[in-house]
Amino acid sequence: MKLGVRARPGFTLVELLVVIAIIGVLVGLLLPAVQAAREAARRMSCSNNFKQLGLAVHNYHSTYKQLPQQGGGTGIGVQTNRWWRTGNDANHECLSALVGLTPFFEQQALWEQISNPDTRSVTGAPPPATTALTNPPRWPAMGPNPRNYSRNPGYVPWATEIPTLRCPSDPGTGLPALGRTNYAMCLGDAPGTWHNQYKRSDLSGVNGSGAVQNHQAVSRGVFMVRKESKFRDILDGLSNTIAMGEIKTSLGDRDIRTAASWERDGSNDVSDNPSYCLDLGQISPTRPTKWCGPGETGCTPPSPLSQNNHEARGANWANFRYQCTTMFTILPPNTENCVGVWIDSPGTMPASSNHQGGAHILMADGAVVFMTDSVESGNRRAGAVRRNPPGGDFARQPGAESPYGLWGSLGTKAMSEVMDMQLNQ
Repeated sequence: MKLGVRARPGFTLVELLVVIAIIGVLVGLLLPAVQAAREAARRMSCSNNFKQLGLAVHNYHSTYKQLPQQGGGTGIGVQTNRWWRTGNDANHECLSALVGLTPFFEQQALWEQISNPDTRSVTGAPPPATTALTNPPRWPAMGPNPRNYSRNPGYVPWATEIPTLRCPSDPGTGLPALGRTNYAMCLGDAPGTWHNQYKRSDLSGVNGSGAVQNHQAVSRGVFMVRKESKFRDILDGLSNTIAMGEIKTSLGDRDIRTAASWERDGSNDVSDNPSYCLDLGQISPTRPTKWCGPGETGCTPPSPLSQNNHEARGANWANFRYQCTTMFTILPPNTENCVGVWIDSPGTMPASSNHQGGAHILMADGAVVFMTDSVESGNRRAGAVRRNPPGGDFARQPGAESPYGLWGSLGTKAMSEVMDMQLNQ
């Protein structure tokens, strides 16, 4: 009697291919979910950073009975007599409000380095003799003017990357910027060139009556340039007013959100029409998140385009420069960054981020809200509020409601706009 031979178990080729195909499909379905989960975690971390900054703002106000000043610090010094010029012996009142907040968001060690004379430098070389502190050469307390932070040998605090000021979804790092930030102070909804006029160019004191009125007309946000502000000034309510907004930092890739089209042919062009750069055809028709490139047809490349060093968006957390640490509620999030006659002038400077569909904002009461790109923002070609508007336009007179809808209204602190919805639901 022949013994039967048992068949050895196994897969046929067809069965193996089917299993591989199924695994491939599952992996294809799983990877986007993993990526989405990672971005959700990064977005939550970004929101938590903002919550820490909100607590810091409130603790600062509890301590000093005012908000940190955007454009504060020591005066002119002896090297130069204009605040916009470089100087190593004083910071020319060019510090952002973030500098004053450092000890309130767990950066006490950095604050100690800033608030005292210091011998360290980015390159390791001694500080320059122009710091006016010698034997040995030292940086002055509160540091040099951050407008020249990247020049050798370099002041260490201004080049320091602070994790709390960085969104994990933003890949920007290192040169051409140093000490980047993804969080900026809200100056309201009026980009006029008068934000700098509260003090004279040599910072010798408050400017004349006309200049102060100009400054008051456009200073409609929680923060003002070189002038203190307090919670009592926010008459619309802390929960109805934006204190800070998220911004994306420059990668040097002509992104309309981070690189600024710098128009020099009129100081009020952007104030009169926030869509000025768009109407000039400067945005690429095939890549709507990029400025028109050299040689590209169907559009006009901006000239110049500021996207490097201290002229880039979020380039330096210590610098009060509008490009670096301010935002306006004029154009909705993730739209173009269009600047007026000087790169130091305010422009559209909207909120922006790498999160899908919007950007975080910090309300004055400390709440963090994710604001979508589709937020109601009124007429994007309406002229902003200013003193003595062309033709005496009533809608642009000081004290008028924001022409930029809900988004603009959230940026103003005392215009009596009524909010008919709960933002943080």
